[in-house]
Amino acid sequence: MQSPADILKGIWTSAGGDAGPLDRVRLTGAEPQIPSSFRVAVAGQTTIAAAGLAAAEIWRLRSGEVQDVSVDMRHAVAECRSERYLRVDDKPPPPAWDAIAGVYRTGDRRFVRCHTNFPHHRDAVCEVLGCEAEREKVQAALMHWNGEDFETAAYAAGGVVALLRSYDEWSALPQARALAGLPLVSIERIGEAPPKPWPKGDRPLSGLRVLDLSRVIAGPVAGRTLAAHGADVLLVSGPELPAIPWLTIDTGRGKLTTFIELKSEFGRAQLRELLKDADIFSQGYRPHALAALGFAPEDAAQINPGIVHVTLSAYGHTGPWAERRGFDSLVQTTTGFNHAEGQAAGIDAPKELPAQILDHATGYLMAFGAMMARARQAREGGSWHVRVSLAQTGRWLWNLGRLDTGLNTPDLTGEAVHAAFIEGMPSGFGTLKAVRHSAVLSKTPAQWTRPAMPLGSHPAQWPARS
Repeated sequence: MQSPADILKGIWTSAGGDAGPLDRVRLTGAEPQIPSSFRVAVAGQTTIAAAGLAAAEIWRLRSGEVQDVSVDMRHAVAECRSERYLRVDDKPPPPAWDAIAGVYRTGDRRFVRCHTNFPHHRDAVCEVLGCEAEREKVQAALMHWNGEDFETAAYAAGGVVALLRSYDEWSALPQARALAGLPLVSIERIGEAPPKPWPKGDRPLSGLRVLDLSRVIAGPVAGRTLAAHGADVLLVSGPELPAIPWLTIDTGRGKLTTFIELKSEFGRAQLRELLKDADIFSQGYRPHALAALGFAPEDAAQINPGIVHVTLSAYGHTGPWAERRGFDSLVQTTTGFNHAEGQAAGIDAPKELPAQILDHATGYLMAFGAMMARARQAREGGSWHVRVSLAQTGRWLWNLGRLDTGLNTPDLTGEAVHAAFIEGMPSGFGTLKAVRHSAVLSKTPAQWTRPAMPLGSHPAQWPARS
């Protein structure tokens, strides 16, 4: 079984990183940290460390100053559950899930998971089933369905559901085979442009401008990470787009936030103006959703030669499921994790991983890929496209191996996290207590200098560069 250091080396070198800087990384702590048969804690630690090392290397390129990076495993896994530990004016988060979200039996004795936290996804499930949004009625209706048929029908109706599959069942699907030929993080040159000099500043990403078009966890975590290293991150949302308030608060630390209506020509013109002066365009919508509005990676490279365009998808950018909607819990369900965890626990039902680790790890990989691509742009020029997916992160996590006694591990309590890893800060919602960033850089400490604010709090413009 690979050590955390070897796992980090694999992430780093696969994206073109030179092995030398790895000597300046210190990874502390030991597995397991939370109850799982999968290497959840080391996945969080190594992806956070990869992003931290990328920031440190950018600082070396900008200033000539070398620094050390350290990541503690327990702190990292707490950060990968940061939404659990957030407090606003000392109040804990509300229930995380919609009333009918979760796992159900189907008529063919399979399990399906419904994700209904957004109203239009809940409505799609109820429309397909012809029932009201009550858990008992959803379960009764599903007893008349074959599980795979319901999955297909719900997606066709605009819903997001997943059939519980074993790893072998998932591996036999064309989508799994399509992912097998892809790297964990894809970094591809998509256009020509001269190298962009680094702006002035006293932090690794000072002066870099990041457009963040994402929701929920993975994409927003990427933007939050880039903000922690000094980037000006502008979160772009739409006034009518649904959001999950608690996640917006947790992942909004360090960001500016504005509303742009991309369905209007005026809104698209606003985004094009922002894009002209951006360094990184990070988006978490379905691969072709923004392309239809004129913001495909190639479009972005024409608007702003030298851009780094980062694309997050659920199931990868190629294969028959490339356009399929998905969230961490659904990808866990359909790719074998929940089946395997249930088997390890000795239960005849799916069992979730103890963190939304596909989301969080993918978010850190997005930030890592964005920084590695920006460093290449500064050296080589060009426009760049970075691609990651929840399912590909899952494939990587599965291949890290299993922990025989991992499920016997006591869970990490909120009291322990609050005693060790929490910092207080003001926000537009009240006083926050939240998990501080777990990558510790010796010369340029990670920190969020802007408070989390309600969506749409700022104008659609960049702050002046110093």
